[in-house]
Amino acid sequence: MKSLFLPAILPAILLGALALAPALAYADTDAEVQAHEAVLDLAGAFTNDGFKLRDGTHTGALNKGEAVLVQVNLYAGNQYWFSVATADPKTDVTINLYDETGKLLKTDTYSDAHRAAAGFAPDASGPYYVRIANPGPPAVYSLIYSYK
Repeated sequence: MKSLFLPAILPAILLGALALAPALAYADTDAEVQAHEAVLDLAGAFTNDGFKLRDGTHTGALNKGEAVLVQVNLYAGNQYWFSVATADPKTDVTINLYDETGKLLKTDTYSDAHRAAAGFAPDASGPYYVRIANPGPPAVYSLIYSYK
């Protein structure tokens, strides 16, 4: 007699394993969690002024003198604050915003050693670039932005 049980349950087992794979494949490091907590603390100040946090963050590592560009799509009529923080309070980080031609944009700024923010209201909708730079020792950073 053939068993029908194993062929019937095998797809369910495979689907369950696939559902767990992303959670098992990526675990935040302590430094990523610390950087994320620091950037949320900074961005929280902007939510008090009516800004909404954008879903998702950009996290990574920067060596001394390195920079990362993150492309974002912004919409005319909105105001934005881009906030970045490192895990180490002794590590400086800078943030700048560029248009699609590479022109450095004038922004409102905030800087507090390992945390920095740039505020901007675009006149035109389209792609913009956030540049995160690290002038100091290697650091893990987290970027988040808010809008209204």
